[in-house]
Amino acid sequence: MALAPIQNAASAISAYAKAPQGGSPGLDARDTQASPFANMLKGAVQQAINVQKNSEAVSMAAITDRADMTQVVTAVAEAEATLHAVTSIRDKMVEAYKEILRMPV
Repeated sequence: MALAPIQNAASAISAYAKAPQGGSPGLDARDTQASPFANMLKGAVQQAINVQKNSEAVSMAAITDRADMTQVVTAVAEAEATLHAVTSIRDKMVEAYKEILRMPV
């Protein structure tokens, strides 16, 4: 049971590694001038990605006996907390968007 969060995080990291790399096409394709909110959002997403990459690097180092197990547990727990936060923020943004759509004009 204790391995489930680690396996989930490993699956997420693996999926991220296989995903095409690049900028943020969703924002860049529509916005010629980024708003301060968009810049803040991009920065937060980039920071979350960096946390995930750090967790992956520490996990790989542990496989080759170059990292302490406490470092691995800390990095994976931080990555998991970041993923939960990002998911919660996404859910709230979708909920707010749906609420805006329901507003009478």
